[in-house]
Amino acid sequence: MADKPHQNLAIIGHVDHGKSTLVGRLLFETGSIPEHIIEQHREEAEEKGKSGFEFAYVMDNLAEERERGVTIDIAHQRFDTDKYYFTIVDTPGHRDFVKNMITGASQADHALLVVAADDGVAPQTREHVFLARTLGIETLIVGVNKMDVVDYSENTYKQVKEEVQQLLQQVRFDSDDAHFIPISAFEGDNISEHSENMSWFDGPTVLESLNNLPEPSPPTDAPLRIPIQDVYTISGIGTVPVGRVETGILKTGDNVRFMPSDAGGEVKTIEMHHEEVPEAGPGDNVGFNVRGVGKDDIRRGDVCGPAEDPPSVAKTFQAQIVVMQHPSVITAGYTPVIHAHTAQVACTFESIDQKLDPASGEVAEENPDFIKAGDAAIVTLRPQKPLSIEPSSEIAELGSFAIRDMGQTIAAGKVLEVHE
Repeated sequence: MADKPHQNLAIIGHVDHGKSTLVGRLLFETGSIPEHIIEQHREEAEEKGKSGFEFAYVMDNLAEERERGVTIDIAHQRFDTDKYYFTIVDTPGHRDFVKNMITGASQADHALLVVAADDGVAPQTREHVFLARTLGIETLIVGVNKMDVVDYSENTYKQVKEEVQQLLQQVRFDSDDAHFIPISAFEGDNISEHSENMSWFDGPTVLESLNNLPEPSPPTDAPLRIPIQDVYTISGIGTVPVGRVETGILKTGDNVRFMPSDAGGEVKTIEMHHEEVPEAGPGDNVGFNVRGVGKDDIRRGDVCGPAEDPPSVAKTFQAQIVVMQHPSVITAGYTPVIHAHTAQVACTFESIDQKLDPASGEVAEENPDFIKAGDAAIVTLRPQKPLSIEPSSEIAELGSFAIRDMGQTIAAGKVLEVHE
């Protein structure tokens, strides 16, 4: 299984446009959900007089289980095509979407945008597309869904396609890189097989498009960066920091430093899935022991890197952010919590440098007094305690963050430059 390259796929789009059904259908068509589970949901759906909602049910039940904290076999979130195995960064609600998309594992490489044929571009469609662009999604596949509802009309498809293309141009998403497919997630048209209902369409199906995505290049040539999730004491070994290798290669015998704690030493052992390994690379979750580093020397949120090129620690940093929701306005002096990789640090808005036009990305106003929901801006942030973070142009994996306050995600951003 694991010898196929891995892709993270975000499924984005407005709330009732059929994302859940599409995800359910993809998992079903690729054999990632056994037939009997679908049957079970089909019966359940029929009893509730919601016949045909079985695919959405599959996804919603998973979502509910997730909310109740029941752990779900990762298989439900992954599916295989001939060429790749995909992890779905499922994006049910806006808040989860942003948090998922920004924190660590779900740096989606590509996105599948779902737009309902009977509704066209809706407010959330806009927001999601802008976010996708800000967060550096490379390829966009656009599924014009619910074609069964509009009697598989080619004209309706063309209208919606044009609407979406205009939106992509507005947010400067290279629309040549977008692939459009008319689909019905509900009926299964153009998902894994070409639909007889739309003989006018000769492009690839959804699964073919996913297979044709460019292969991600693993960030092994970047310097080593491992954000630390936890630090354990294990008898017989000693102190074991645990984290996911985001970039570079970790080898036994390497000299490493943890920032901002500024502790370091030589890597004695590396363990992965309870087995000792000589080295680990991007995407590997590892526990490792470093000579001379004790449990109280390092903590969650530290980043491990090579001793000769340690992770940078920001005194202040400049970032581009998108404000998604805020009850009032954001001004200089506002101090929310920044979630970057495994770190959570309160940061003060030192200055709001520029307000950007979210449609074009161009500067709309220099040094504005405030920004509010829907605005994009360049800001300078000052962490209240040391924070290790990197410019996203250099190490993208450590260059994105979410801004949270009052229990919700206020904004998403990426780091432009770090002042050490």
